[in-house]
Amino acid sequence: MGTCETVDILLLGAGGREHALLCKLAESPRAGKIYVAPGNGGMYDLATKVELNDEDPVAVAKWARENGIGLVVIGPEAPLVAGVADAVRAAGIPCFGPNGQAAQMEGSKKFAKQVMSRAGVPTAAYRSFTDEAACAAYVKQVGGPIVVKADGLAAGKGVIVAKTTEEALEGVRECFSGVFGDAGATVVVEEMMEGPECSLLALTDGKTLVPLATSQDHKRALDGDLGPNTGGMGVYSPVPMVTDEELETMIDIEKRVVAELAAEGITYSGCLYGGFMLTKDGPKVLEFNARFGDPETQVVLPRMKADLVDVFLACDNGTLDPKDVRWGDDWAVSVVLTSAGYPGSYEKGKVISGIDDARAMDGVTVYHAGTRLDDEGCVLTNGGRVLDVTAVAPTFEEARNLAYAACEKIDFDGKTYRSDIGLRCIQGR
Repeated sequence: MGTCETVDILLLGAGGREHALLCKLAESPRAGKIYVAPGNGGMYDLATKVELNDEDPVAVAKWARENGIGLVVIGPEAPLVAGVADAVRAAGIPCFGPNGQAAQMEGSKKFAKQVMSRAGVPTAAYRSFTDEAACAAYVKQVGGPIVVKADGLAAGKGVIVAKTTEEALEGVRECFSGVFGDAGATVVVEEMMEGPECSLLALTDGKTLVPLATSQDHKRALDGDLGPNTGGMGVYSPVPMVTDEELETMIDIEKRVVAELAAEGITYSGCLYGGFMLTKDGPKVLEFNARFGDPETQVVLPRMKADLVDVFLACDNGTLDPKDVRWGDDWAVSVVLTSAGYPGSYEKGKVISGIDDARAMDGVTVYHAGTRLDDEGCVLTNGGRVLDVTAVAPTFEEARNLAYAACEKIDFDGKTYRSDIGLRCIQGR
C-alpha cells in the first residue's frame, strides 16, 4: 500500500469485540482520530465518546459526514440488519460491514438456510414455522433431540438445544410467547448435529475471501459445558483439532456463500462468521453471523499481523488481497469474567479493581465488555459479560496459565468465570 494518509474512524458498539477492534484499529499508522458510539469504560483512553443511536442509519450517516469520517466500522449485528452500512455508503463514506440485504445472513435464519441450500452448503435439515400449533405438531412428529431457534436477532440467546421432545416443545412455547420479541415470530426447527464446534471468521470484499484464524468458543455458563447458553464464556485460537482438510472445506463453504450472494445481486462486504459443527460427515454450518464474533475477536485480532484500517478499506472498495493478512504462530486464550447470575438476572454497578495489575503482565490484554466509568473515573460493572482477559504466548499452556493468573488479579463483587476454558484443546477429540 503506497498511501499513508490517516482517516478518522467512527466505531459503533460497546462490547468486548468492539474494544478489541478499537485496539487493533488504533495500532494502524493510518488511524487518525477514532470516535466510538457508545463504547464502554475501557475504550475512552483510545477513542472519543459520541452520543449517537447506532441503530439509526440516517443519524449515523449524518454524523459521519458532518465530522469528516473516512471509515465507519460497525461492530454489532443490530445496526447491520437495520441498514446502517447502506446509509453510510450512500453518503459516500467507506464502511466496514455488510449492507442490510447481506446482513440477513444473520438477521434471518430462514434467509440464511435458503442461501445455503442454493449454494449447496452442508447444514442441518430444517423447517420454518410461523404458527405455534403446526410447529409443535412437527416437533412431536420428529421427536428429540432437536434444535429450536427464534428466526431473528436474539443476542445469541434464541437457540434451544433440546435433548428431549418435552424440552423442544417448551422451546417452541418460549419462542412464540414473545420472550424474544419479533425475533420469535418465525421459528426454525432443525436436526441436531453431533461433533465439536469451531468458528471461522473471514474478511471479504464480495469477491475475494480471506479466512482468519480458527477459534473455539465455550457457550455454556458452567464448567463441563453445563448450564444455560450464553453469549460466550471464553475462547482460544487456533483450534488444533481442526484438520487441514476440514479447514479447507470450511473456507470453501464461506467462499461459496459469498459467490452465491453475488450471483443473486448481493455484494457481501465485511466479516462473514461461520459457526461450524465438525461432524463425522465433515464440517456443517450451524449458523452464519454478519460480523466479528464475540468473544472470538478477542483472540483472533491479537494474533493477526495486519493494518486493520487498510484491510477494512480494502473490504469496502473491492481490493482485498490475501497478502495483507498474516498470522503469528502464537496462541491466544481469553477468559470471560461475568456478573453472578449471568445469563439470567444480575446486579450492575460493582466496583472493579486490579485491571491495571492484570494489564501490566507481559502478554495480557484486558478487553472491557460490560463496564462503565463513574464520575470519579472508577470502572464499574455494567453488563453480564464484564471483561475479556486475553493472554497471548508461544504455547497454548503458557497462554492459558497466563490468562487465569491475570483473572486472579481482577476483583469485583460477584465475579464469576469458568475454570475449564481451553481444556478441550488439550484433550483433543
